[in-house]
Amino acid sequence: MVEQSKWVHITNEDPEHSNRYIERFRDLAANGMDLDGEARLIDAMSTRGSRILDAGCGPGRTGGALARAGHTVVGVDVDPILIAAAENDHPGPTWLVGDLAELDLASRGVDPAFDVIVCAGNVMAFLAASTRRAVLSGFRSHLATDGRAVVGFGGERGYEFDEFFDDVQAAGLVVEVTLSTWDLRPFSDDSDFLVAVLRRSA
Repeated sequence: MVEQSKWVHITNEDPEHSNRYIERFRDLAANGMDLDGEARLIDAMSTRGSRILDAGCGPGRTGGALARAGHTVVGVDVDPILIAAAENDHPGPTWLVGDLAELDLASRGVDPAFDVIVCAGNVMAFLAASTRRAVLSGFRSHLATDGRAVVGFGGERGYEFDEFFDDVQAAGLVVEVTLSTWDLRPFSDDSDFLVAVLRRSA
């Protein structure tokens, strides 16, 4: 059994944490906040009708937006409360409870060859450190031959960007593009957020 993520530890200590998280984003949406920035980037780099995996999907805001844009979406999250919210708020995609460190969608009857994998919302920073490479390796094994994975997370969350790049290489992936935001601003040594576009290494 893999080490539990930081998110699991947080929700075990505070059972209402997930519900507050859900309500926070429902309130933001109700107040007209733009919550689709990640989905716009993924949609722009995808052909219509692409198969997209929302890895660490939470309550489904990114995967839901991508499904409404015409893509076939599967979302996976370790938190069953967040998955229940995704099913309620964003019907259409396939929402599954699962640990990204043990990702094996073929065993659940899901074709693992995704055109794009999106991992937004600081998911990488919530992983247990011992599982990061396993998660990235899982992304690699769930990509179509020419598929790409897009991972975004903030700095100063216990996962240094240089360490992430080392883990990417160890997992059999290579970096194609680095950005500092989901709206395509360039990445620099001073950036406090990273959006990395990855592909399978040769």
